[in-house]
Order: sequence, then structure tokens, then C-alpha cells
Amino acid sequence: MGTTTSATSGKQALSGLRRDSQAIESTAMQVVRVSIIVPTYCEAENLPDLCARIFKTTRTAGIDAELLIVDDASPDRTADIVADLSKTYSVRLIMRNDERGLSSAVVRGFQESDRDILVCMDADLSHPPENLVDVIMPVARDESDFSIGSRYIDGGRTDENWGFFRRLNSKVATWLARPLVNAMDPMAGFFCLHRRTLESAQKNGLLPIGYKIGLEICVRAGCSRISEVPIHFVDRCEGESKLTTRQQLLYLRQLLHLFVARRPFFLAAVLFLPGLVFLIVMCFIVIAIKP
Repeated sequence: MGTTTSATSGKQALSGLRRDSQAIESTAMQVVRVSIIVPTYCEAENLPDLCARIFKTTRTAGIDAELLIVDDASPDRTADIVADLSKTYSVRLIMRNDERGLSSAVVRGFQESDRDILVCMDADLSHPPENLVDVIMPVARDESDFSIGSRYIDGGRTDENWGFFRRLNSKVATWLARPLVNAMDPMAGFFCLHRRTLESAQKNGLLPIGYKIGLEICVRAGCSRISEVPIHFVDRCEGESKLTTRQQLLYLRQLLHLFVARRPFFLAAVLFLPGLVFLIVMCFIVIAIKP
């Protein structure tokens, strides 16, 4: 009979410890203050759903979040919609009239924030807001310098509607960036970082061109503690894609800058090794056919 009482007491104690652990974790999450930066251009139709899903997720998790919409003077109703949303949610609009571009818009949002935990995600709902907590917590717990919502790790996937050429384009672009950073999805636009990571990148020549600002920050800051959490990347709900040939060319320019800054010897090898091999082969051919 005494053994039964002892076992029962042990179970109760273990149950109490679990409840205490959950309470501590809940308290820790409540003090996490996050700024979520969303760059936009003609995304007005997506903003109400995006905003509702973001704050449902963060409030459920006890995260103190603010949403900063950085808009490049969209000719749609973005300003009016954000004004209406701000009556219900912690959301504000940063309107840029003299500058364009996704990367610079994200950096502007980071600069406008006074919080240490920073998130970037797209407005088109391709990045599920329901994954925000998974992306935020590795940085909030100081387990990672940079956390990525990844399409290319186990459990991650892209929309079934992606065609062959779109998948090929994404895979090639990702493969080109792999020597620069130890991540399966370095091209991701859904990521979280601590402000000190941003400041480190800025000290090392942050160059916000093109549309892959996450890659730029991660490489310039020399991030070694990188987390990736699986997401289901879906096609946009409303509006049109902003990915153009010019953006793809800017990406190649960005890669060149990053390789020069962080992997110059690797770049030199890639550029000159084929020429060296060709020269050696030609020498052998000349020697072989010499009369």
C-alpha cells in the first residue's frame, strides 16, 4: 500500500514539474518582442488575410508582435487597408516614394523597428504565417543566429502547381548560392534574425540589391548557427509575381559581390580553372600532332 502511495506521489510530482516547465516556457514566449517586416507593391488584396493569420498565430503563442508594411508607393488601396487594419492590430505602414526594391525595403523596415527579433516574410501568403513561431523561436532562444522557413529540408515542400522550369530555376539559383552558406534553402525569403546579426552584416558591407536579402545578410554576417524549419511554400493567392528577368540578373550580380567578399579564392578557381584545363589540353594536342 505504501508503494502505491509513493508511486502516486512520484507521478504527481512529475506532472507538477511538467506543468511548471510549460508555464516557464509560456512566460518566456510572452516576453518575446518581434517585428515582422513585409515589403509590398500592389499587394492590397492579400493584406487583410495575412494580417489576421499573423496575429492569430503570434497571440496564441504569447508573442508580442508588430507588423511593418514597407510599401513602394503602390497605386492600389494599400494605404487605406493598412489604416483600417491598424485599428485592430499592431500594424503600421512605411511608405517609400523615392526608392524601389525588395531588399532595400526589408532593410528599411528593420531600421524602423526598435525590437531585437526581426522577421521577414512575403505579403502574397506563399509563406504560411502559421509557421511563424517555428521560425522565430530558434533565434528568440539564442539557439541560432539565423532561422529559415525552408522548402528543401525534410518536411518542407513547394506548391504542387510549380512547373518544371520554375522548379529548375529555383534549384539552379539555390545551387549557385550553396558555396556561400551552409543551408539547404539559402534563397528563402521567410527568415528570422537577431538585430546583432543585421548589425554584423552592415559592418561587413551589406549591399541590399535584388530580392535575396536573407542570403545577403546571412553571408555578410558570417552566420554559422543556422536553423531551418520545414514549410509548405504555396503559390500566391492574389496579385502578380514581381520576379522579372532584371531581378534574376541582379541576383547574379549579388552573387558576384558575395563571392568576391567572402570566397574570392573559390571564385578565382571557378573562373580560371576551366581556362587552365583548356590550355593544358591544347598543349597536349599540339605536342601530340607535332611532326
